[in-house]
Amino acid sequence: MSVDSSDGTEEPGWDVDPEDEQGAAVVAALGRQLRAWREAAGLRPADFGAAIQYGEDQVRKVESGKRIPRPEYLDRADEVLNAAGRISAMKADLEQVRYPKKVRDLAKLEARAVEIGSYGNHNIHSLLQTEDYARALFEMAQPPQSSEQVERGVAARLARQSIFERAPGPALSFVQEEVTLRRTIGGTMVLRGQLERLLELGRLRNVTIQVMPTVCADHAGMGGRIQVLKFGDGTAVGRSEGIFYGRPVTDPKHLQILDLRYGTIRAQALSPRESLAFIETLLGET
Repeated sequence: MSVDSSDGTEEPGWDVDPEDEQGAAVVAALGRQLRAWREAAGLRPADFGAAIQYGEDQVRKVESGKRIPRPEYLDRADEVLNAAGRISAMKADLEQVRYPKKVRDLAKLEARAVEIGSYGNHNIHSLLQTEDYARALFEMAQPPQSSEQVERGVAARLARQSIFERAPGPALSFVQEEVTLRRTIGGTMVLRGQLERLLELGRLRNVTIQVMPTVCADHAGMGGRIQVLKFGDGTAVGRSEGIFYGRPVTDPKHLQILDLRYGTIRAQALSPRESLAFIETLLGET
């Protein structure tokens, strides 16, 4: 993530994606309001920036709608401009557009879901990833991403993990290939932290983690990843790499096929208790 070197404040915000029309509109409106507040207070951008500990360039970018400010920026602006919480309240709107649109769309589905089932064969599911593991994945992406893109991706991924704090929590089921638990993404210590995180989450009452051992001769998941999200109104959406062209599906007949495959995968994998014991053994060997 880029840093405004003029003030030393790290992680001042992210650039707006010009292709994200909704996000760009929200950030532009917020910028106009901030500028109006500043001008009403009789402060120049440089003076205002100094007061909130951000550089003048950062202030101009935020006010022109080119930069997504961090929540701390709004809190400091609220205090300096004596806004009595009205600027800080904008954080609720900003939260909806801080992350890339495709991530926001996925997060909305996950927030509605009462049940999520997922089979993964390349890496640990994003909802289960530690910050270090997620960062390592983004850093090894090709073509290479900028530091800002990496940090924005990590932040967005971690934000989705608030699903574990929901009450009542959704029923979450994950089946992970054994290889995903052995591959040292980010190095040995990162993997150790990731295995510890899996054990922590696997002990939650609404979370089930199963391991598909490499030695399993029968495997219904050879077509690739599968994910199914079910909602309280009885509807659902699913996706699999190996069927329906990899596109999201909502047709009950298509979902029935995904349910069948995922159910078979779960039956072929180690039981939840066996899986946690397996992960503990891997942790001891790592």
